[in-house]
Amino acid sequence: MTKGATTLRLPEERLKVIRAIAGYENRSLTDIFTEMADEYISRHKETLELLKIPDFLEECREGLEEIKAGKGKSLRALGN
Repeated sequence: MTKGATTLRLPEERLKVIRAIAGYENRSLTDIFTEMADEYISRHKETLELLKIPDFLEECREGLEEIKAGKGKSLRALGN
């Protein structure tokens, strides 16, 4: 896997806590931030999959506009 580099600007208070945890766990900051990134990606994977569906976002926007205009169907009507 190719690795990239970036700079993170965190409040010093948070960075101190993360460094303390890393030291306690005998882990590198890279390992900790990689784990955090993996967890973040995992939590958003379903959203990313939905956004791959052609016109999905536009259909959602249109649906919201219909609801605001008092149109559309209730959940009960959709369930039948």
